[in-house]
Amino acid sequence: MKHHRVCQFIFAICIALAFQFASAEIITVAPEHEKRYHELLSELRCLVCQNQTIEESNSELAIDLRLEVNKMLMQGATDQEIIDFMADRYGDFVLYKPLVQPKTYLLWFGPFIFLVVALLLVLLFLKKHKPSSSAQLSDDEKQKLDSILKQTKK
Repeated sequence: MKHHRVCQFIFAICIALAFQFASAEIITVAPEHEKRYHELLSELRCLVCQNQTIEESNSELAIDLRLEVNKMLMQGATDQEIIDFMADRYGDFVLYKPLVQPKTYLLWFGPFIFLVVALLLVLLFLKKHKPSSSAQLSDDEKQKLDSILKQTKK
């Protein structure tokens, strides 16, 4: 019985892998463009999957974008021209490494600003709640302290 379940599990994995490979479209890239092609694909985000590059994704849009990158490479476009084309057509979100420009300053510098503000708040809190070492005892407090110390020595 246990052997039967293992066979079913292996069969299910094989079927899933077969569908995965069947859905992947093969794109023929010229050998001289192979390196640039893969570098560009790793810099562009799949707009459907959002957490994958177009190289990793099997969505229809990612396949279309891979075809477009390959076509532009064959036409002699530079890497920057391809990236600019994709950003103009799909917005900056398609870039896995967004450009540093006024509308992305918060994205790039926000975490550092947040860290500095948090550190300043912690320092102010610690400074405000720092016990003062120069606390003076009144004469009554000194007498009470002396009597307590004398009692504990006995």
